[in-house]
Amino acid sequence: MELCSHVVQRRLACTQVLFLFLAPAILLQLQLIGPSCVEAQSLASGNASWALLLENAGIACMHMAVTYMGPVIFLDRTDIGPSQIALPNGRCRNDSQDQTDTFDCTAHSVMFDPATNTVRPLYIATDTWCSSGQFLPNGTMLQTGGYNDGVQKIRWLSPCPADGTCDWVESDTNVLQAGRWYATNQLLPDGSQFILGGQYSNAYEFVPANSAGLYNLELLSSQGYFDWYPFVHLLPDGNLYIFANRDSILFDYQTGVVLQSYPTIPGEPRNYPCAGSSVLLALDGDYTDAEVLVCGGASIMAPGNVSAQYPASQTCGQIVVTSPNASWAMFEMPIHRNMGDMVMLPTSDILIINGAQNGAQGWDAATNAAFNPVTYYPDTSTFVVEPATTIARVYHSTASLLPDGRILIAGSNCHLTYTFTGEFPTELRVEAFSPEYLDPVNDPVRPQITTAPEIVTYNSAFTVEISLATAPTGNIGLTLSSAPFTTHSYSQGQRQIKLPVTAPAPINGTNAYSVSAIGPISETVAPPSYYMLFAINNAVPSTGVWVNVQS
Repeated sequence: MELCSHVVQRRLACTQVLFLFLAPAILLQLQLIGPSCVEAQSLASGNASWALLLENAGIACMHMAVTYMGPVIFLDRTDIGPSQIALPNGRCRNDSQDQTDTFDCTAHSVMFDPATNTVRPLYIATDTWCSSGQFLPNGTMLQTGGYNDGVQKIRWLSPCPADGTCDWVESDTNVLQAGRWYATNQLLPDGSQFILGGQYSNAYEFVPANSAGLYNLELLSSQGYFDWYPFVHLLPDGNLYIFANRDSILFDYQTGVVLQSYPTIPGEPRNYPCAGSSVLLALDGDYTDAEVLVCGGASIMAPGNVSAQYPASQTCGQIVVTSPNASWAMFEMPIHRNMGDMVMLPTSDILIINGAQNGAQGWDAATNAAFNPVTYYPDTSTFVVEPATTIARVYHSTASLLPDGRILIAGSNCHLTYTFTGEFPTELRVEAFSPEYLDPVNDPVRPQITTAPEIVTYNSAFTVEISLATAPTGNIGLTLSSAPFTTHSYSQGQRQIKLPVTAPAPINGTNAYSVSAIGPISETVAPPSYYMLFAINNAVPSTGVWVNVQS
């Protein structure tokens, strides 16, 4: 496949395509933004920017997840020695299995409140180093595995408001069937989770198990060291796309059958410790097609050769995984990058942020931090280089989308313990990156959701009321964005669904408009969970509101 590079400063927009959708007791002619691209009539403009939110979160954020209640879960490993924030009320961990500090009165998880930029310490009992997770349909975080005494643990955190007292709950009896360190979780249509891989197991299992056992996956068995934190995406047909190292398969997890093997992606290894990233592009239209993007990675020679500091990958591969003749389209990023996080913006574009330009994942194994994020526009296969941060975010850093459209960034710890000296000290500061759509210059076209349902049901019509300072010149799009579990350059469970919508209808001659939409057609398109609902007008999103998608 020919390698090409496209770097531009403004995106192209897409024409609107008409579809017919049948909902219960109603037939609506709906307009949906489609993939046929032409010059935009008006687009988001302005400048992207950075802001420092908090000087010291108390912990280095190895794992991050945004809860539907508002606060954000930060989670590090426990067996790392004292953190910079004490547990409340004199509480301490007394863990004889800890290899660093068997008696520890500091927290290794906190709840960060983006509204006040404050943290509340949480109690985590067993080691969550390089663990995995994903939200359940009711919004509870299911967190699995780790290291040492945490390797088979299952943990839960039921979110609460910022002034609440919710905390981690761990079970001594309800445990994983295999030890999981560097594994991946994927929420399934029935609300259970598929858990795959890691250093200690090439098998997959389900939580809850519901009498299912452990099942080996040959893709991982054949890969070895470069298949940890495999990329797993639930496709609209209910099957899983699984990527490890440079190879990938279409997998029917219900029968254990590999339905399709895809071509090997050109270039470098993409999974741990080479640390590329992957995202399932926004699902739209009739939801039959699905595309996966894989970006970055490291030279196969980089792990274990710290002194050489081989250049990181500069390529992205994009593939239509629902095609029987799928092949990789390769693109060249403006910046070499490994350990980059890929965040799907409300506009369905992809922000690639954090990471390094040389080396690989591991303790002190990378140099030349990638300070500039890059935005990738799937409609045109183009990149925009964004303004730089001043804080290096390398190994064990995280990034997640907030409902207000900002990207929350935290973490970075290249060391076995908290180390505040050297080129890449342990990073406790918390930042936010604001894409250009948040520049006040876009306020005249920025929509605001004033009324939305708390519950969206499958394939059923619902109405959203939106206010605008100026009359819309076209459709107002609606998207649903999940809240993933982000760790080690991969956001487990990240997905976005573009909903079919009617043209905006004015409400009583005011600046308010009504938009009708149809909920996702099935649980395979959008597994039952909480999603952020965004309204999009001329490439400018509203603040998201949380809705629960369910049967």
